[in-house]
Amino acid sequence: MEVAIMQPYIFPYIGYFQLINAVDIFIVYDNIKFTKKGWINRNRILVNGKDDYITLPLKKDSDFLNIDQRYLADNFDEERNKLLRRIKDAYQKAPYFIEAYTLVEKTINYEEDNLFKFIYNSLTEICKYLDIKTKFIISSTLPIDHELKSEDKVIALCKAVSAIGYLNPIGGVELYSKERFINNGIQLNFLKSATIEYSQFKNEFIPWLSIIDLMMFNSKDKMREFLQLYTKI
Repeated sequence: MEVAIMQPYIFPYIGYFQLINAVDIFIVYDNIKFTKKGWINRNRILVNGKDDYITLPLKKDSDFLNIDQRYLADNFDEERNKLLRRIKDAYQKAPYFIEAYTLVEKTINYEEDNLFKFIYNSLTEICKYLDIKTKFIISSTLPIDHELKSEDKVIALCKAVSAIGYLNPIGGVELYSKERFINNGIQLNFLKSATIEYSQFKNEFIPWLSIIDLMMFNSKDKMREFLQLYTKI
């Protein structure tokens, strides 16, 4: 059984879903520190031929809180309508706008102000859309020492679900030791996404945008093909 472990991100790029689809269990961190200016509550979409950010506004709070302790801004009801209009304006002429926007609208209108629960719901809904069957587990529900850090925590989480394999994005090559994982009975591999291109109206292609962009321009069948475009190292 192979496992992947990641922070939750709002509408992440295709590589995130390749990772989910490639494993048997996907563990989502909820009890890990929220990082400002990261990808947890923001992503990039195509706006007038250029990439631009969409962001979930948050309540002002301590910089030391975990993701599951952060909340959407009090005025999110108003902000969510602005966010939906922005996405609609950007993509309403895209070939798969109706199907994709229906899903985006459903996830953004989800009635939950806890940041982790809100993003978790969006991830599971997109996985249903893409027909990804991988089991999700929330990290805090597993019986480990949650004070552990980095590689130690990953190994503990893998052991908690009896994993014999751990798959990490290619960016983690310098962070983890294959020998250390093998010594703990776990095969460590890395996922490297292939270059994926598709038509974005008549613009010069901009890679690695939010999954929203892929859903707007590609059929479900095509996206299922994209999920397989990677190598394991």
